[in-house]
Amino acid sequence: MIVVTGATGHLGNNLVRALVRRNHRVRCLVLPGESLVPLGGLDVEIVEGDVRDIECLYQAFDGADTVFHLASIISLLPGRTKLLEEVNVKGAKNVAQACLKTGVRRLVYTSSIHALVEPPIGQVIDETMPCDPDRISMEYSKSKARATLEVMDVISQGLVGVIVMPTGVIGPYDFKPSATGQMLLDYASGKIPVRIEGGYDFVDVRDVAEGHILVAEKGRTGEKYILSGEWMSVDDILHEVAKVTNAPFPRWKVPGNLALTVARMITSYCMLTGAKVLINQDSVSTLMGNSLISSEKARRELGYTSRPLRQTIRDTLEWFREQGWLKTR
Repeated sequence: MIVVTGATGHLGNNLVRALVRRNHRVRCLVLPGESLVPLGGLDVEIVEGDVRDIECLYQAFDGADTVFHLASIISLLPGRTKLLEEVNVKGAKNVAQACLKTGVRRLVYTSSIHALVEPPIGQVIDETMPCDPDRISMEYSKSKARATLEVMDVISQGLVGVIVMPTGVIGPYDFKPSATGQMLLDYASGKIPVRIEGGYDFVDVRDVAEGHILVAEKGRTGEKYILSGEWMSVDDILHEVAKVTNAPFPRWKVPGNLALTVARMITSYCMLTGAKVLINQDSVSTLMGNSLISSEKARRELGYTSRPLRQTIRDTLEWFREQGWLKTR
């Protein structure tokens, strides 16, 4: 029996699909009343619960051989420290402790590349970078760093656990959609008429799902594994969107410093009004920061691979088109 928390999320439902294809028996932990559309048609067991309630985790993990803990809050706006602490940090600690108590053979915890302290631009980011919340600025990243330390603490008490750190996840079966998926849709529809300087390391969600399974099978206890893909500039991403959708390539390019200033203003506006976030200061800072990321350890020890990002973008846009969500100018 395999249990997946956060099973309806973008990465979660892709992981469940990969497990079902391998004929694994899968139990999905979902929030009470949560939409099950991302799991539609999949032969899985559904259990309602919340990672903040350790008692429900004891029941959900009963009889489980492996637990994949993916459930977390991804916040694009500041001011949600309490919720991030409850779900991301205490939730991860609860999951780890419940795994230890119920005798789960292995926990695979999904952290984030942002849980690592970012070195100066030009220095490679790998698993030797520390998880130090005091040296990380973004609230979400701080919460993932603290959560990673909590899981590592329970591992030191005897839990067999491994930590996965994906970069920017993108790909099909993006039901929410994710921030990156929404960016593709917004550019295709003309909602964002300018482009931003910078780029990042993005990775196909299907490759990250396969990487999780490799970690469960081959990962060394207590180790961290970065699952990265390919660095691509915003310009190159938008060229691919334009090629696939025939949407006009945005003519105007906003320099990084100006984009960051505008993003701060938009962030403040969205916090005051509750408006939907199209761009925020953390995402712009990420595009301008160090994204020289290595997944050599996962490739060498696990046999992890990742496909070309342009193929991922095409597949993602085609999936959006099939859902009727891709609206072009």
